[in-house]
Amino acid sequence: MAATSEARDLAVAAAHAAADKLASDVVVLDVSEQLVITDAFVIASAANERQVGAIVDNVEEKLRIEGHKPVRREGAREGRWVLLDYVDVVVHVQHADERSFYGLERLWKDCPRIEVEGLATVPATDTDDADGPEA
Repeated sequence: MAATSEARDLAVAAAHAAADKLASDVVVLDVSEQLVITDAFVIASAANERQVGAIVDNVEEKLRIEGHKPVRREGAREGRWVLLDYVDVVVHVQHADERSFYGLERLWKDCPRIEVEGLATVPATDTDDADGPEA
C-alpha cells in the first residue's frame, strides 16, 4: 500500500520548507511498503549545524501553520542530524557529512521516491565544482 495522500502532502510541504532554507539534495521516499510506523521519509542536507537548525525551525513553522506538530524531535542539541517525527512522515535534516556516512538513501534504496515539483536536485556531496567556493 502506497503512502496516503495526506502523508504525501505533508512530506511535500516539509520538503518545500527545507528547500526554502537552502537545504540541499532534498529527497522524499515512500517507505510505507517497508515500514508500518510511517509512510514517508523526507531527507535533507545542510552545510553546517546552524543551517540544520534553520531548516528544522522552518519545517516546524510551516507544518505548524498547516496544523501539524511533531510528536518527537531528536538531535536538536547536537545540531548534526535532527529527526522530526510527524507519525506519517519523518523528516531527517542532516549535516552533509552525516548524510554521506549514514546513507539513508542506500538503506532505503528499494523504496520509491516521491517527486516534488519545484525542487532543484543538487546533491549535497557534489563538491567537484572547481569554479565555485568551497562551503
